[in-house]
Amino acid sequence: MANNLLQLRIDEKLKQEATEIYSQLGLDLPTAIRIFLTRSVQMKGIPFSMQLPDKEYMAYEAIQAMKRMSDEAQKAGIANMTLEEINAEINAVRSQQQ
Repeated sequence: MANNLLQLRIDEKLKQEATEIYSQLGLDLPTAIRIFLTRSVQMKGIPFSMQLPDKEYMAYEAIQAMKRMSDEAQKAGIANMTLEEINAEINAVRSQQQ
């Protein structure tokens, strides 16, 4: 298959930041762009969501984090601890550290 040259103009700072990110992932910028284009063809569109975040986006993330912590507490069997029990646990750990 013949290769074609693709040229585009982008902000230098954007290029540097993207290059650093892809480098950490073990990719160079041209490879990352080829991955994006390949995925675009597979998806027959932009390969990621292009929705504006809700105004409550940060609140949504916080709620999701709380749900994850609640699930972990359930798994660990400590979900029903009282405030006094929690404080006692904290104080016990602090006293062991000193």
